[in-house]
Amino acid sequence: MIKIRVFQCLAWFVVVAALAVPFYVERGLKDRAVSYELEISDRLPPVQPRHPRQTTEVPDFSAIHDVNTRKIEFFSYLLPAIDYENSVLLEQRRHVSRLLEKHRQRQSLTGAEQRWLNDMARYYRVTHRQREEKLLTLMRRVDVIPDTLVLIQAANESGWGTSRFALDARNFFGQWCWNEGCGIVPAARPEGAVHEVQYFESVEASVRAYIRNLNTHPAYYDLRSIRADLRRQGIPITAQPLTLGLLSYSERGEDYIAELNQMIRVNRAIIQDARMLESLDF
Repeated sequence: MIKIRVFQCLAWFVVVAALAVPFYVERGLKDRAVSYELEISDRLPPVQPRHPRQTTEVPDFSAIHDVNTRKIEFFSYLLPAIDYENSVLLEQRRHVSRLLEKHRQRQSLTGAEQRWLNDMARYYRVTHRQREEKLLTLMRRVDVIPDTLVLIQAANESGWGTSRFALDARNFFGQWCWNEGCGIVPAARPEGAVHEVQYFESVEASVRAYIRNLNTHPAYYDLRSIRADLRRQGIPITAQPLTLGLLSYSERGEDYIAELNQMIRVNRAIIQDARMLESLDF
């Protein structure tokens, strides 16, 4: 709340800064497109790095009565975890691409590279045995999910962070689990069903599991195909094109997709404000 008040008092500064700070001009009011033109290093990154932050406290967003303030606080709360996961994916993707190029040039992989490739294949649920197929599948799966899409699905699935699953299980995306005691039993669970809404030790773990789900589950093959097509065409990867690959995320199907796209349109500028607020780093 203090950050919001300071942010509002410094509105004039934002206008001036927009003229001087390139990143603000470049992003504009569209959800951020993700670039993967990063410096290449031969050092292999961890397959499952531990997030430097472990956020366990979920704010009482329902206590924030101003709607825009509540939305900015909600987005600001989740953005660090999303940014970290996407940075991990980009780092891993660079190395998968490097190994693919090395393979195509008929160069042998080192022992460390082969072990890393096998570990990546297990984590991203790639079952191909031939190296080229394994690498090509990883190139489709090891890629970013736009922050706007993550934020909007989190808002939709968790009621802007006010659901009991978000508050009690740090589950912002409605992920299920099937082992007894792994989460919270939904009040409306049909008789005979065994699923629970998964419990997470941290918000970061919830974000990671959600992104991995989209990147590996067969139900979201279309999302990954759309993203791969955008990559091939050199088109920025943004939220709205990928929503078409989420038909299986909700029983509501096309109505769910329409709702997500409406939320993206309405909240795009607010997400930009949240990101600006994070960059000021009070």
